Amino acid sequence: MNARRTFLQKLGFGIALPGILGMDFKSHQKFRIDHSLLENEFWQLVRSSFPLSKNRVYFNNGTFGPAPFPVLQKLEEVNLNVSTTGEYGNSDQERKELANFLRISSEELSLTHNTTEGINIMAWGLPLKAGDEVILTSHDHAGNALPWLNRAKLHGITLKTFEPKNTQAENFDLIKSLCTAKTKVIAIPHVTCTTGLVFPIQEISEFARQKGIFTAIDGAHGAGTFDLNLEELGCDFYAGCFHKWVLGPSGTGFLYVRKDMLDQLQAIQIGGYSDSGWDMTINPPTLNGYVETAHRYDYGTQSKALFAGVVAATKFHEEIGRQKIQNRIQELSDRLYEGIKELSKTYDLLTPEESESRISMVTFRSKNMDSKELADAINREGFRVRLIHEAKLNAIRISTHIYNQEDEIDRFLEVIQES
Repeated sequence: MNARRTFLQKLGFGIALPGILGMDFKSHQKFRIDHSLLENEFWQLVRSSFPLSKNRVYFNNGTFGPAPFPVLQKLEEVNLNVSTTGEYGNSDQERKELANFLRISSEELSLTHNTTEGINIMAWGLPLKAGDEVILTSHDHAGNALPWLNRAKLHGITLKTFEPKNTQAENFDLIKSLCTAKTKVIAIPHVTCTTGLVFPIQEISEFARQKGIFTAIDGAHGAGTFDLNLEELGCDFYAGCFHKWVLGPSGTGFLYVRKDMLDQLQAIQIGGYSDSGWDMTINPPTLNGYVETAHRYDYGTQSKALFAGVVAATKFHEEIGRQKIQNRIQELSDRLYEGIKELSKTYDLLTPEESESRISMVTFRSKNMDSKELADAINREGFRVRLIHEAKLNAIRISTHIYNQEDEIDRFLEVIQES
């Protein structure tokens, strides 16, 4: 506790009664990271800003990213203010700040609850008819697969899936070869949830635009991993979340809709603030239309505190440095990848070797042991990992973030070497 107290005081947090986290968030001061520290000290300081248990190593950021103290503080602060004043306000300011983080205009940003909600908006809003083709991967997460499967089931669109290859060039060529005159949408992940494979979205989007094909990207693992610039990425639509790599609160996501695509993506579910005017006092009642922004896709009361927490998370990223975070994520993942690669007699790496095709997750399986049995053994040693059942891989995925340390990876490698 004393070591954490010292680190937290360096970050500008006051320490009071223990409580659940051993913290009192009332004495907020602006978060600061000391960039003059040595590299190892710097990342230890970053680690101390997370309430993660020291009794276990968390290697599952690909499922959920724990929030650092500045985010938890902002949540409590705003929740308390809302409950004190009764004024819950709106998230207009947060929308602007989050759009800046994603490097798009606020008119192109819809605030959602998770990636799956954004994918549903894309899957149901695009102008498709029976026989139209949508390209997906065989490695899709349920959040991307099920919305498109449901639309196919109900409206008769055709889904074409492919098994991802090992390099960006191979995957780009394969996607191009799958496109026909009937292809209307390329709906692939930016980074697969299975092996952490990174697709060349910028090149794919440029190709698709030339062919008149929509690009609807599952970006669950994009924001907070890359120094992401959605405008430069060039896709038409990008659904993501803030509770993974951005390290924001659960229940927060986003949908990017390129401005010139607003009238292409039909708003199916609407409510307050989605419309440009309506009247129930005349017969028949009228709906004039939709607002000229992506706000048409989100509606009604939202949690002011949650999106204020997301903004705090983005400021946490900015304070550390977005490119520095991307580099750190890559460094940790590379260290893990190379370590498992040295154990090739015992383990098969499923994550591609090409550096451009991976960034934050490493997936492998044992040649001698069932993955569930191996995962149980790993968990008993104090590591939190994820089993990968998608694509019938029967494998283990490790996803690391900035709160992880080199010695944690080295200790993990020692554990699996002995298993």
